[in-house]
Amino acid sequence: MDLLLLVLLLVAPAHSWLSLEDWGSGSVEGSVGEFGQCVCYVFLPDTSFPADRVEQMQTTSNQLSVEVKLQIIKISSLKVQLEVLLGSLSNLTTRVESLESGPDKYIKLEFELLRIELREFEALVTQLKASLNSSSPAFESLYIEIRNMSLIVDQLESYDRSNLEVIRIEFAKLQRKLEKCQDDKDDFSNAEIGSCKHGGILRLGKPVVSQLNADLSAGYSYGGWGKDSNPLPGSENMYWYSGSSNTLVSRITQYSDYYKLIMRQGYKTHELYAQNRYDWRGTGNNYIVRENTLYYQFRSPFAMGKLNMTSVKLEYKVIPTASAQFSYHYSANQNLDFAADESGLWVTYATDGSKGKLVLGKINEVSFEVEEVWQTSIFKPSVGNTFMICGVLYATRSVDTKTEEIFYTYDTNKNEESYISIPFEKFQDFYMYLDYNPTDQRLYMFNNGYYVYYNVKFKVA
Repeated sequence: MDLLLLVLLLVAPAHSWLSLEDWGSGSVEGSVGEFGQCVCYVFLPDTSFPADRVEQMQTTSNQLSVEVKLQIIKISSLKVQLEVLLGSLSNLTTRVESLESGPDKYIKLEFELLRIELREFEALVTQLKASLNSSSPAFESLYIEIRNMSLIVDQLESYDRSNLEVIRIEFAKLQRKLEKCQDDKDDFSNAEIGSCKHGGILRLGKPVVSQLNADLSAGYSYGGWGKDSNPLPGSENMYWYSGSSNTLVSRITQYSDYYKLIMRQGYKTHELYAQNRYDWRGTGNNYIVRENTLYYQFRSPFAMGKLNMTSVKLEYKVIPTASAQFSYHYSANQNLDFAADESGLWVTYATDGSKGKLVLGKINEVSFEVEEVWQTSIFKPSVGNTFMICGVLYATRSVDTKTEEIFYTYDTNKNEESYISIPFEKFQDFYMYLDYNPTDQRLYMFNNGYYVYYNVKFKVA
C-alpha cells in the first residue's frame, strides 16, 4: 500500500498538483480507482528543501570570494606602490635638506618690498634736488638708474636666488650713491672706527633692510642680530642671530660672515637648554656679543648672564637693586639691556627706588660686576630702546608708525643729560632690538622679524 501511494505521488498527472501559491497547508483526499482500488491523494505543505536558494547562495559566495581575492591582490599592489612612494619622498626630503644647506638654496623674493624702496629712493632724489636747488646731471643719472632698476625688478621677479643677489648688489650701489648725495649737503664728520673725536650723532641713514630672519618666519618677531662688538682675532666678520616667537631666549647662531648670514649657513648654534642637563635660557631681546661672549638677561634667577661661546662656560650675577617690573615700550621682559661702545660694556635697568626711571651701569668685564651707576630722569616704560656711543646713552621713543626719534642723551663723561630730536625712519612699526656696534658705526635693529641696520652720521667735534 505504501509503495502504491509513493508511485501515485510520482506519476500523478500535472493537473492534479496544486500551484506553489496554493500550498499553504497539507490535506488528504480519498477516492475509488478505475479497478475498484482505494486511491489517496496527499497534498503536503511547502516544506521542501530550498535547493535553488542554496545554489544561488553558493554562487554569490563564490563571487564574493573571487572579489575579496582581487581586492587583496590590489591592496598588496598598493602596498608595494606606497613603499616606493615613501622611498621617493624620503629621497626628495634629503634633496631639499641638502638644497637648503647649500649655496643655491631658495630665498623668498620680496619684490614688492624692492619696489617700495625704489619709490622711496626716487622721492629722496626729488627731495635732495629741491633742497639743493640743483639741476645737476648727477640727479638725472640717478633717475635713470632708478627706472632701470624698476625694469630689472620686473624682469627678475620669476628668477632664482642668484638673480636676487645681483639685484641686491645693484641696490647697494644705488643706496651708496643716494647717501653720498645726502652727505654732500650735511656738515658732518665720520670719525675713524673706534675714535670718539666727534660731536655726537648728527643723523641716521635710511634703514637698510637685509632680509627676513634665518628661520624665514615673520612670526619670529622677537630677536636680535649683529656683529661682535670686540671680535677675537680671525672673527672680525662674524655675525650672529637669535630669534623666537616669544621673549624666551633659547639659542644663538653664529655666521662666519655677512654672506653666510644671508644664506642661512650658520657654522655654530649654541643651545641654551638641554633637558635634564642644564637650563641657561634668558628672556627679553636685549643681548649683545662681545669677545665671543653672549651677554643677556638670565631667566632664573633674574640676573645678568654671561655665556662664553668659546669655552661654553656660563656665569651670572644678580644686580640687587634691579627690578623685573619695568620694561621698554615695545616688549615685555626687557629689564636688563646690554650695550657696548668704544669705551666698554654697559647695562641699563630700572629700580623700585627710582620708581621706574632708567639707571645706567658700567660693567667691569673682568669681574662681571656693575662698578659705576648713573641715574637718569626718563621713565623706562616710555622708552622704545637705548644704546651707547662713546660713553653717551641715547634713548628713543615712537613718533608714529613710520618714525622713531632719538629724544634723550646722558653723557657719562660730563654727567649731563639733555633732550634732543633726531628722527629716523622705521621699516615697520614695532621693533624689539636696537644696539650700536663700534666696529662699523652702525645701529642694528630687529624689526618685526627683519634684519635692519642704520649707518650713523656724526657731527663735527
